[in-house]
Amino acid sequence: MKPAVTLLRSPHASVPYIPMAKPEDTGTCAERLEQAHQTALREYPKMHSMLIARRGRLIWERYYSEGHAALLNDLRSATKSVTSLLAGIAIGRGDMPEPGVPVIEALGEHVPYLHSEQLPMITLRHLLTMTSGFGWKTGKRLGEPLIHKFHRSRRWGSFALGLPIVPENIGTFQYRSPDSHLISMMLTESTGHDAFAYAMDHLFAPLGIAHAAWLPSPEGHSMGHIGLHLTSRDMAKIGLCLLDGGMYAGRQVIPANWLDQALTAQTAGYPAYGDYGFQFWTGTMSGQPFSLAHGHGGQQILLLPKLSAVIVFTAESRTSHWKHPRKLVEKYIIPALADGGR
Repeated sequence: MKPAVTLLRSPHASVPYIPMAKPEDTGTCAERLEQAHQTALREYPKMHSMLIARRGRLIWERYYSEGHAALLNDLRSATKSVTSLLAGIAIGRGDMPEPGVPVIEALGEHVPYLHSEQLPMITLRHLLTMTSGFGWKTGKRLGEPLIHKFHRSRRWGSFALGLPIVPENIGTFQYRSPDSHLISMMLTESTGHDAFAYAMDHLFAPLGIAHAAWLPSPEGHSMGHIGLHLTSRDMAKIGLCLLDGGMYAGRQVIPANWLDQALTAQTAGYPAYGDYGFQFWTGTMSGQPFSLAHGHGGQQILLLPKLSAVIVFTAESRTSHWKHPRKLVEKYIIPALADGGR
């Protein structure tokens, strides 16, 4: 039997450019990073890549199993963080209303006849922070038992806006993917472009990201919660841009004031993951503050601002059992970055 072919795969010639340096050029201990690599080989059979960028340059790049530098990785829920960045860009350009706008002002035509009377109270800010109060179920590892019902519906917008709202839960965090998709819909209704097209013009092009894929909903909106596919290097570029206050190659790509909010805790999250900003997890790891775009299976863009570092992990996304890469970060990578591992 022939081996399965990955549906979304870019040719090896499409490996994106990113400035590079040796670990020691940035005061990083290469020996500790090699230990992380060897541990990944032994203990993380589903991992596809591990990249580390520091002070604007890629200093470590390793691929595993099916992974390679041109592979388009399925970001899963790390897509949510990119959706937030696009909302920030659109608001900064005046293409989209401010976070205090009621959701129904932008999505009125998608509101079903039967909906909660509290729906007019829900704003874009509620969606960004996942504090909308829509009735939903969330498991301990961020599993969502209702997500398949959502995906099977023909009108995702009406499904999400028709969910019952629990009044006492408005303002309280609950991990909920339909909130993220509604942000993508609001972006499209405000700008006239789906999130993928808007990203190509205003985020990906300035970062030199030329090869990507983003799956649509049945209604034609880019999925706001999953569906984005990027190479590992391009994920690192996004991280470097965030670390530099939204700047990349001398250009302000993402408004700095948006990142101040997106990467800062806006609401208490879950102890195992951290607090929540605008579609980013935030917290402290081994004494280091972090912000994180996280997707099922271990797709991550991890920012360590005090260490001027971005860590990217990608892995098999279609799996029910996977190992969190946090051990690699805490045991090897942070020590390697802190004082060269000494």
